[in-house]
Amino acid sequence: MQIHLNRSDERPLYVQIMDAVRGGLVRGTLRPEDALPSVRDLASELRVNPRTVSQAYAELERDGVVQVRHGKGTFVAPEVRPDQRERPRLARQVARRALADASRNGLVLHEVLAALHELGEEEGSADEPKEDGR
Repeated sequence: MQIHLNRSDERPLYVQIMDAVRGGLVRGTLRPEDALPSVRDLASELRVNPRTVSQAYAELERDGVVQVRHGKGTFVAPEVRPDQRERPRLARQVARRALADASRNGLVLHEVLAALHELGEEEGSADEPKEDGR
């Protein structure tokens, strides 16, 4: 599982970790029952405090996305259905960040929507995900 933190992102680091896990579910790089890195290993890899990773895992557990199996580690919950639960949530998060960025740059919703439609058409289809996840 690849997680890249953006230190200039306004979202807290633990939220970025949560979003990366949810994004992995949507893209299919994470599946139900997959093991996640240990808190210590992921914290070391990302160069963050282990409490940051623990907070992300705890929130994901409360949301039913992961299960902590004491003595064994943290795993994607077996009943997670990414297309049903995670895709809409991830889409809202992406849209929220896009609107915040647009607002900081003086743009309004219809300008952002027009640009998204234009980019979608340039990519081939605004409605179908690409094979490579784009």
